[in-house]
Amino acid sequence: MADKLVTIAQYENYIEAEMAKQLLADYGIEAVVTGENTANVYSGLPALSNIELQTLENQAQQALKNPGS
Repeated sequence: MADKLVTIAQYENYIEAEMAKQLLADYGIEAVVTGENTANVYSGLPALSNIELQTLENQAQQALKNPGS
């Protein structure tokens, strides 16, 4: 059975989310950023900017131990 994606962090800024994603990649942890389109459309409105950093469930604990998440 395939592992599901879980949210490990939320951001109001797309760039910060991408930086955290890259930091996780440096540790060998694959992650994705979701919600960037909403953030672009509603920039400046944090309540509507729901940017999430997600990783596979089996890597979530390791990702949460690393800085940036």
